[in-house]
Amino acid sequence: MARDADIIERDIEQARDALAATLQEIGTRANPQRLVEAGKEQVETTMADPRVRYTLMGLGALIVLVLLRKLFR
Repeated sequence: MARDADIIERDIEQARDALAATLQEIGTRANPQRLVEAGKEQVETTMADPRVRYTLMGLGALIVLVLLRKLFR
């Protein structure tokens, strides 16, 4: 019986350690600052592509022209 209790205690301790590691990982992944940094990095990577950058610049210029046209009509 004592041996079974030792095994159970060891299993509980291993489960606690695994749970603590999991909670630490969740805390790291859910950190708002880390999420912001990851989002900024993804935007920078996307904007580094000339196709995306020039498409957005053209779209912005088109919107400005449409707004100016409506303003002066």
